[in-house]
Amino acid sequence: MSLSKGFKARRSALFVPAANLRALEKARGLAADVVILDLEDAVAPEEKDAARERAVRMVGNYAPRETVIRINPAGTPWHAADLKAAGESGADAILLPKLTGPEALIVARAGARGTAFWAMIETPRALFNALAIADAGASCLVLGSNDMLHAMEGRHRDDRANLHTAMSLCVLAARAAGIAVLDGVHNDLDAAQDFRSACTTARDFGFDGKSVIHPSQIAPANQAFSPTPEDIAYAKRVLEAFAREPGKGVITLDRRMLEALDADIAARILARAGLA
Repeated sequence: MSLSKGFKARRSALFVPAANLRALEKARGLAADVVILDLEDAVAPEEKDAARERAVRMVGNYAPRETVIRINPAGTPWHAADLKAAGESGADAILLPKLTGPEALIVARAGARGTAFWAMIETPRALFNALAIADAGASCLVLGSNDMLHAMEGRHRDDRANLHTAMSLCVLAARAAGIAVLDGVHNDLDAAQDFRSACTTARDFGFDGKSVIHPSQIAPANQAFSPTPEDIAYAKRVLEAFAREPGKGVITLDRRMLEALDADIAARILARAGLA
């Protein structure tokens, strides 16, 4: 499904280990909306330097999709070199992990001017500082659910009930700042129905898309975060109904009262579908 020039699709954001040449090559033919070249969790310490060089070399191979480089966190031996290389690579954004507040983002932005920054929200302190991080210049928040659960000393649940507060706070911070927000990864690659349910729940919470770690997760994520034909048809009818009664704040369609927010929702649906 194509999307309008005014809307950036981020339904699926695929993490690809920059140390894995085969995975990097395969990602060129996959339908993920975003490719995240990972220098952090998926790369062993002895491979960090080589992975950085490979990510920079390959960053232009995924256009026109958005390409992001996740660097190592501040305080690690690789952070400064990662930041410099990623900032000069032409990547669409740099993803900062292990934040606790806006300070590391502010410093990173000063060191890579002109580059967009995404922020992982994966520590309890980052969660409570999510709006400050967004306001400090992040253009997208990404929930790091594995690290968050680890920090909570919690356990994975199929219904993710123990992450609902974190999910809500991430979405609310992003919406307050007017930026995008992505849900965390799903670890069980064999639980296809559970993954689809997780995508549906994330969409219901208000996320723009989902982080994915395997090619098999891309299509379900893209489907879950795309408007259905029924959604599109109804959105068109809503906007047509408002157009027939210009200036009215409240109208009736199919014996249901609609207000201005319903017109806004309809416009968003058409934007996601590439029709606005």
